[in-house]
Amino acid sequence: MRILVLVFGLTVSCSLSPSIQADSNNSTSHGFRIHSLFQSNMVIQRDKPVDVWGWSTPGDKVTVTFAGNTVTGVAGRDRLWKATLPAMEASAKPALMTIEAKGDKVTLENVLIGDVWVLGGQSNMQWGIGGVNEGNLEVASANFPNIRMLTIPKIFGPELKADFPRAEGFSRITREEQYEGDWRICSPETVGSMSAIGYIMARRIHMATQVPIGIVNTSRGGTTVEAWTPLARLRKLDSPEVKARLTAADEQLAAYSPEADLKKQIAKFEARVAQMKKEGKDTSKMKRPTTPNPGPSATHKIPGNCYSSVISPIAGFAVKGAIFHQGYNNCFQGVRGAKMYRAVFPEMIRAWRQAFKDEAMPFCILSQCTAGQQQTHDSFLVHLKDIGARIREAQYQSFLEFYNAGDKNIGFVSTYDLRHSNYHPRVKIPAGERAAIWALVSQYGKGNGLHWLPPTIKKMQAEDGAIELTFSEAVGDNSDGTGLSGFAIAGEDMKFQPAEVMHKVIGKSGRKVQYDKTVLVLKSPLVEKPVHYRYAWGRNPMGDIQRSVRFGNTVMLPTQRSDQWSNADLLKALTGKDAEDPGQLSRGENNQLRAALENEDRRRIVAEAKAVLEQATANDNGR
Repeated sequence: MRILVLVFGLTVSCSLSPSIQADSNNSTSHGFRIHSLFQSNMVIQRDKPVDVWGWSTPGDKVTVTFAGNTVTGVAGRDRLWKATLPAMEASAKPALMTIEAKGDKVTLENVLIGDVWVLGGQSNMQWGIGGVNEGNLEVASANFPNIRMLTIPKIFGPELKADFPRAEGFSRITREEQYEGDWRICSPETVGSMSAIGYIMARRIHMATQVPIGIVNTSRGGTTVEAWTPLARLRKLDSPEVKARLTAADEQLAAYSPEADLKKQIAKFEARVAQMKKEGKDTSKMKRPTTPNPGPSATHKIPGNCYSSVISPIAGFAVKGAIFHQGYNNCFQGVRGAKMYRAVFPEMIRAWRQAFKDEAMPFCILSQCTAGQQQTHDSFLVHLKDIGARIREAQYQSFLEFYNAGDKNIGFVSTYDLRHSNYHPRVKIPAGERAAIWALVSQYGKGNGLHWLPPTIKKMQAEDGAIELTFSEAVGDNSDGTGLSGFAIAGEDMKFQPAEVMHKVIGKSGRKVQYDKTVLVLKSPLVEKPVHYRYAWGRNPMGDIQRSVRFGNTVMLPTQRSDQWSNADLLKALTGKDAEDPGQLSRGENNQLRAALENEDRRRIVAEAKAVLEQATANDNGR
């Protein structure tokens, strides 16, 4: 018999009888193999039945022994076998798992029982803790042997994958070596390339519960929400925007020709060789291309490809829940892209829950992060055209769809106040802590004065030249002295202006004014009859409205609005011109809208300056 012992994520083989070699996917020459998820140093989910699976010769009986439990499975005609361990309590005591089939035995060491969280999204979720603000302190103090980390390698394509490879790699984002496909023990030496948001969440949960935590990072930079959703589900959606996106992708795939691609490569090669020879350079080591590029079907941008490549390989794994932080790349698709996001995102969440065999799986949405110059009072209106706010709106509306239907396991965290001009903001530790607060309160019962649920607007009333908003609880600002900010209001003419915001006055007691802090009043001298509002409407918006507490954690009011006007509507209202494509303005139309909004900003600044001069003149005359 031959025993394969998996230690520290590496396969170490010990020959006891016939020689059986093991490859990086835990397989043997006898054809017996376990799925790459199951390794030494892993965490398996507590309080749920846990499937262990792999492949072997049809008819082979496979026995899994762990924590006093012995279960079996039989390989079917498709060679797949599965054995299900019963639900077990959390345990930080390192244990062995043995998996045997027909003379082959695999032993996994240092396995813990705890909670496993899946991380998804694009580069701002992928970004390693070693590359964020104050991240060096986190790395230096990351001595948490009961936190385990796994990054799923990405091999993109439309076919649903059954497993993933295990390989070392170099991260272009963190500029560090990373060990994709291997469970790693959290330490200062291993944590640097792990998702900053995911690590901080895991650390906080572990510190509060003392339960072992596993984090499985599937995130990938430059991805869109439709790529994270199964293609079969996308094709069933009755949304014009989704149908248009799928048609465009289908046409892109159909247009690709391997033969033409190879010819193009060869032509470039020959031109390069000719140029080098002309320059007297050695070309003897240059190799003529012989194979075409994989084409668009192998990219991370095609609808369904992220799901098929990094979620499908781990589908069926028992997990606690998931957190998702994405949205930037959907901004490039205009208003049409935001509408598509709203149609797709709830389906993506349902698909992930189905993949992990838990229709009520906890799922936390982290809203899209900031980018670009911050919105200010003087440059307020020009930011209204940015699609980023519409993506945040779609994310919040998706949350409300689940939450208002009674879903107690859906979560939402705003991040727009963690401001940074770069589209890879380094302010990620607070984002991870906010996700941890949601998890601790909603999933672990760790209240202790923590709150995650954002305030909601229960009632809107427009009258007497103002808009009154009634909230589910008291709201306030961040107490930095700048006052309440972030709202814009407009009349039927669609001409927005930043609002003067104050709590509703309900009375006076001597010199003391009494306010109802559950009601905000929005006014502007330039908007005579306001009918609609927008809040935190920009990629890097003003906006400091939050749950009002003297002490406690920050819970921001999410990006939202009461109108349904598109950028094409604003263009028409401000310039009189119709957009050629209402779903996505052209560059010229965007520039025209920008100029019109800048003009509205100037109109307000002039009006404010005149008001100051008039007040100063009145004061002088009164002396």
